Amino acid sequence: MEEFRRAYSRLCKESGTEPQETVLQQLHQLPQGRLDLATQSLTVDTCRALGRLLQKESLLTELILSDCMLSEEGATLLLQGLCVNTVVRFLDLKGNNLRAAGAEALAKLLRQNKSIQSLTLEWNNLGTWDEAFATFCGALAANGALRQLDLRNNQINHKGAEELALALKSNASLQQLEQAMDHNQDRQTVFRESQARAQVLSKEVRHLREEKSKQWGMSRLWALTGSAWLCPQFLDLMETIDRQREEMARSSKASAARVGQLQEALNERHSIINSLKAKLQMTEAALALSEQKAQDLGELLATTEQEQRSLVQRQAKEHRLEQQEAAERESKLLRDLSAANEKNLLLRNQVDELERKVKSQQEQLFLTKTELTNTTAELKMRAIQAEERLELEKNRSRQSLEDAEHLRFKEVEHMTRHLEDSERAMQERVQRLEAARLSLEEELSRVKAAALSERSQAEEELIKAKNQVRLEEQQHQAHLEEKLRLLAQARDEAQSTCLQQKQTVADAQVRASQLGLQVESLRRRLEELQQELSNKDQEKVAEVTRVRLELQEQNGRLQAELTAQEALKEKVAALERQLKVIASDHREALLDRESENASLREKLRLKEAEIARIRDEEAQRASFLQNAVLAYVQGSPLRTLSPQK
Repeated sequence: MEEFRRAYSRLCKESGTEPQETVLQQLHQLPQGRLDLATQSLTVDTCRALGRLLQKESLLTELILSDCMLSEEGATLLLQGLCVNTVVRFLDLKGNNLRAAGAEALAKLLRQNKSIQSLTLEWNNLGTWDEAFATFCGALAANGALRQLDLRNNQINHKGAEELALALKSNASLQQLEQAMDHNQDRQTVFRESQARAQVLSKEVRHLREEKSKQWGMSRLWALTGSAWLCPQFLDLMETIDRQREEMARSSKASAARVGQLQEALNERHSIINSLKAKLQMTEAALALSEQKAQDLGELLATTEQEQRSLVQRQAKEHRLEQQEAAERESKLLRDLSAANEKNLLLRNQVDELERKVKSQQEQLFLTKTELTNTTAELKMRAIQAEERLELEKNRSRQSLEDAEHLRFKEVEHMTRHLEDSERAMQERVQRLEAARLSLEEELSRVKAAALSERSQAEEELIKAKNQVRLEEQQHQAHLEEKLRLLAQARDEAQSTCLQQKQTVADAQVRASQLGLQVESLRRRLEELQQELSNKDQEKVAEVTRVRLELQEQNGRLQAELTAQEALKEKVAALERQLKVIASDHREALLDRESENASLREKLRLKEAEIARIRDEEAQRASFLQNAVLAYVQGSPLRTLSPQK
């Protein structure tokens, strides 16, 4: 049975259902060759698994499924499995409320199975549906293996009895048939005995009447022949005849009285028999009604238990699905929260890094401004010194003007050429600086346009796909680093330009007298460059402020997402509380159903006890009636007068 038990568990798991614990316990405790599942409520899935096992089982010879509350579908599945079984000899399906579908399945079993020799079908409803029972009887007529059949209490009517009688004529193997007609047979036996007694009494009455008529004939004959006899012997004979006549008259009176008494007893017996027949019919009707009520209660109990099991399974499945969905939602929310936290941390790090870079750039700009201010002051000091030296040179030149006029003329021409060359070089340098400024402005405008386009693209991509935010932020950071690199290059170029200007000023200090105008132009140019640098600083500050605002907006959106996730967590907690409430309600409902089932079982037990009590009382009444009739018939004084049979 252990192998059978494992096979049953495996088939249940393959079909996606759990094996019944009660069935497993019974399979563990059963002896070899005998499967007893009596009083176990078998589900449809269990019947399907057992049917599949019985198709290949080669060790079971006895299968007991009495009072298992089998449904029509479950009984059909079990009997389908038994159709191809070749080893089961004894099958007990007592008290399973088999109806039309069960009768058809049994008919199929009797046609196909050649091994079952004993079939118990007591306390079912096979005879309620005429067509299905006729199919069953047809299969019974064709079966040649069945030896014993129990059809007691199956609501078999007169039409079903005709079909069963025709089947028994064709069946040559059935040896024992018990039907739920014992009380009808008893009634027929009592009726036949009462008819026999009535016939005996009527014969006795007719015999007494014949003897009386004969006696009166003899008395008339003696009266007619009395005048012819006058001898004393004849007188003695006449006296003897008179005495006999008197005795005959008395005996005839007693016989007439006895016949009247017998007639009254017979009439009373007929009335008693009629009353007993009426009581028996009423008892049979009450018994049938009680049986029907018991069957209805059994069906209701089976339906209730099936609904309870299906409800428990459905609620358990829904609870598992809801728990899985809640766990998936919670894990998804946790993943989103961790991703959002990582994004927030990354953005904060980027903001801190950008702020550090901005601070370093501001410090560098401050140093550049300081160097530029120092350079400007140094240039002013050198210009003053150059003016002073210029004055000294002028004085010296006035003194040596006459001596070196021709030399000065040549030097002036040479300085003029050199000044023109320097002026051209300065103009070229100014043009290069102007071109650099224009290129810087263009680069700045391109950077602004690129920043605006990147900002719009970042916002659109943030709305479309949050999973690409990290990549876009990295790209944005790369762009910002590129911008900072370009700005650093521009700053380096400006610094180089300032160095070149310092070199130019140093060269111009040697020729201060010829380059006064150039110093003023360079001073103006320096002021313009300072203005440009201040503008660039303002633009950098504005850009940094804009980036900071964007990061703050992103932080705000992330905070909103965190708030939404917290709200989702609260919803998940509320759903879990609702699940707990629903589970508690389900448990209470199951407890109520179990209490209802217990009460229905108690009512059913009481009803069965009442039915058993009624049966016992009716059996006792029938036995008392039979004993009373027998005692009355045996104690009757007419028994001595009845003729010998």
